Amino acid sequence: MTIALSIQAVHVTLGHNEVLKGVSLDAAPGEFVTLLGASGSGKTTLLNVVAGLQRVDRGHVLFDGYNVERRPPRKRKVGVVFQSYALFPRMSVGDNVAFPLRAARRPGAERRRIAQEMLELVDLGGMAGRSPDSLSGGQRQRVALARALASDPGILLLDEPMAALDKQLRERMQVEIKRIQQAVGITTVAVTHDQAEAMTMSDRVAIMHQGRLIQVDTPEHLYRRPVNEYVASFLGEANLFPADRRGPLPLDAPGGATGTAVVRPEDLVVLDAREAAAEGRWSVRGVVRLLSFQGSRFRLELDTPAGRAVVCSLPPHADVSSLLPGSEATLGCVDPRRVHVIDAATPSDGRPDRLVGLAAR
Repeated sequence: MTIALSIQAVHVTLGHNEVLKGVSLDAAPGEFVTLLGASGSGKTTLLNVVAGLQRVDRGHVLFDGYNVERRPPRKRKVGVVFQSYALFPRMSVGDNVAFPLRAARRPGAERRRIAQEMLELVDLGGMAGRSPDSLSGGQRQRVALARALASDPGILLLDEPMAALDKQLRERMQVEIKRIQQAVGITTVAVTHDQAEAMTMSDRVAIMHQGRLIQVDTPEHLYRRPVNEYVASFLGEANLFPADRRGPLPLDAPGGATGTAVVRPEDLVVLDAREAAAEGRWSVRGVVRLLSFQGSRFRLELDTPAGRAVVCSLPPHADVSSLLPGSEATLGCVDPRRVHVIDAATPSDGRPDRLVGLAAR
């Protein structure tokens, strides 16, 4: 069983703080949606609303079209994986996975069968008798996931599930969780502040800021076509330039309006003198501030006369011998068609009735 989720204009106030300000979000059956935002943006509160752990002041939460606001958490058919995993240390791995079935008074043989099936799903089939304390962080995470799936929920909620893992293990588990989610076909809503994690696992990503949803889209579309400067700067590195016929970047915003051009670091290249002098080619000249090797790329930072730092991503095999700190370099666009222009009329917080200025990084 998998459920269609609909969150409709939800408001939540905690104390004197309005944490959620009219949030609306739909997730189709079997879809993986990640709530991405900085601390305090409201993403965990929204997850708790779906789980039934937080009441709403206004708005509605629907599962398959049915209002569930008055339905207690235990009757919502929701599985939750908490950041701490919340495993019972005195229970075996198998008993931990079977715990929700035991709470539902399912027969012992059925509990053991389902627990074993769930452990096999997460590649821990031979560990039912082990203690949680004897497992690695990644294994404990998979036990928590198996337990969340054991009761056959319609929605799976993941609350920062990989925050406690090191970088290498976290990257492996991102792929593993997506594999399991696709195998089960369960509607999933995750919370994270890790951009790479959200991009790797999700069908769609919902960017949250100050209690509102700013943009909801596929990872690629969010990255390539951010709705405003906040999303552009939050989701990966971005160079932001004025974009109009009189500005330094010869591009037009939609409808001829002025705007902000978003140029990703990987869309810039170092130009030689001939390329930089080519008529009609946009370029930006600056002084090398920093060049660092990061395995899959060289990261180049330039200080420009306008006082703005520009970041360029170069392939690991590039010849960077001339890019010494303090030397001059000129950058240009690989392909102007990959530059996205944010219309100047678009507010920085995504609301048409309010403009919040955010300085370019």
